[in-house]
Parts: sequence; C-alpha cells; structure tokens
Amino acid sequence: MVLQDKLDRLKRIILAYKSTVVAFSGGQDSAFLLKICALTLPPDKILAVTAVSATYPKDELAKAKILAKDIGVRIKVIKTAELKNKKFSDNSFKRCYFCKQELFSKLILIAKRNKLNFVLDASNISDKLDYRPGNIAKRELNIKSPLIQAGLSKEDIRGLSKKLGLSSWNKPSLACLASRIPYGTKITAQLLKRIDQAEAYLIAQGFRQVRLRHHNDMCRIEVDKSGIRRLFNKRERIIARLKDLGYNYITVDLEGYRRGSLNEVMDR
Repeated sequence: MVLQDKLDRLKRIILAYKSTVVAFSGGQDSAFLLKICALTLPPDKILAVTAVSATYPKDELAKAKILAKDIGVRIKVIKTAELKNKKFSDNSFKRCYFCKQELFSKLILIAKRNKLNFVLDASNISDKLDYRPGNIAKRELNIKSPLIQAGLSKEDIRGLSKKLGLSSWNKPSLACLASRIPYGTKITAQLLKRIDQAEAYLIAQGFRQVRLRHHNDMCRIEVDKSGIRRLFNKRERIIARLKDLGYNYITVDLEGYRRGSLNEVMDR
C-alpha cells in the first residue's frame, strides 16, 4: 500500500470515530495522530490529554502544550499515579500493563465526561517489534490504535509529518522513564528524577537521542552510533555530572541507542 493510501485510510478510520480523546505525549507519533484528527474532525470533537507523573520527562510538558496549540487542538493535563500501584513499582515484566491500565482508565472517564466516543493511542506497526504488555490493557479497555489499523510504520509517520509541516517530524523517540530501569529493580520517584536529570544534561550537551539505563551504582549511556565518539570527547564533564547524580561508574553502550534494550534479557 502506497503512503497516500495509508493516509487516506487513516482519515476514514478517524472520521468513523466521530469524536475522540487522544493520548498525547507530545512525541512524534501522538503529534501526527493528533494532527490527522484535527484535519478530519471538528475541533470540539477532539481532546488531547497529556498525563504527567514521575515517569514522564519533566521538560516534555511545555513542548507538548506548544505542539497541541500549533495543531489547534484543546489539551488537558492530568496526573497519573502508577507509582502508587505496587504491581508497577515492583517492576515485573508486566510493568507496562499496569501503567497503561492506570492511564487509559483515566482517559476513558475523561471521554465519558466530555461525551467523546473513543480513546485513541498512537501505537504504530513498528511498535510490534518490541515487547509491549501494555497492549493487553489497551485491548481490555477497547482503546483504538488507528495508526496500526492504517498500517503505518514509524518511517511512514516521520515522512508524512514532514510533509504536513509538523515540528515533531524528526523528534527523538519518547519513552516512559521507567523503561531505563531493569526489571526487578524497584521504581521510585527519586530514581526516576535522577534518570531524568541525567538525560536532560546529556541532551543539553548536544545529544539528541539519549537513553540512560540504570544499573544500581552504574549507568549505561546509549546515544546514536554517530554520537558515541562525541561522548568520549566530552567524557570529563559528563562523568563529573553523572557522579554528582549518584553514579559511581559511567559506561557507554557501544551498540548505541536502540528501543527496548532492557528487553534483550528476555530473549536470552
């Protein structure tokens, strides 16, 4: 299926929903989905909802608000409390399930209160390559994933976002901060804050796609392969900052950034 056909199919799917709440992180995928909703449905039939908690990078909220304003859609900011759920904070392989259950349960209530028909999320077919137990929660709660229904991949979304003039077209991938913590290590607000501060520092040093994987008193830095040499060039200041944040040992992952690298232990 050619790209225009996929886009036309996506518009037909969204038009059939008639009214929607969009789970809006402000990332590339959710911005694209929100834009297509805005091009397809009346403004009063769309509501973007951004969920804020210790798992959401602190600097992203302001960016999400700007994006929603540029797209021309109402945005509502809510707080989620996944950390209060021991099943989430204990960090089992089903962690993502409990997080999505918390998020989408709240979005369903918002949809009902605003008389909007469906809750949409921005999963795409590229996400099927990664381990995502949150998909079970989506099926249980009847959350719609129109980008998957339309057969759109991450590459498709990037290309179409660029054509539509979205500033998010080349934005680095976003992910819950808990994804930096190995399964079995307890998730706390303090630990998530440390990881967020470390990644924000690395981004300020000029690295776009960054993951700081936490391994007790050691951290493992993932950046795009093209940026690994620059990490070594800036190693002294990076080491100093990350030691200030509580890491005794700072390592660089020579494989570079890749989605879901902590899930690799499951394959083994």
